[in-house]
Amino acid sequence: MYSVECQKRGLPHPHILFWLIDKIHPEEIESIISAVIPNPSIDQMLFNIVPANIIHGPCGNLNRSSFYMVDEKCTKSFPKNFTNDTITNVDGYPIYRRRNTDNGFMQYRL
Repeated sequence: MYSVECQKRGLPHPHILFWLIDKIHPEEIESIISAVIPNPSIDQMLFNIVPANIIHGPCGNLNRSSFYMVDEKCTKSFPKNFTNDTITNVDGYPIYRRRNTDNGFMQYRL
C-alpha cells in the first residue's frame, strides 16, 4: 500500500506501508534507514540535499514560532534525545540512533 504526495517544496515523495511476516529488529532497521547527516567528504551531493530538503526544524527553544509548535511543544517531538543505538519503542515505532558529539556524532555547520 502506498501514496505519493508533494510537500511545500513541490517534490513528490512516497509513503509506503510494508507488511512483514517476521518482526524486524532494531539492528536491521539501521541497515535500511539512516537518521545521520551524510559525511560531506564521502558524498558532498547527498550532504547538500539532506539539510536543504529533509531536516526538520528548528523547533522548541530555538524557534518557538515554528508552524509545528503547539502549546510550546513540537508536534513532531523535536528535538529528539540522543541515543547510541536504534531501539523499538513500546508502540513498535523506531527511535533512531542519534549520537551526540561525545560519542561519534559529527557536527557540521548547515
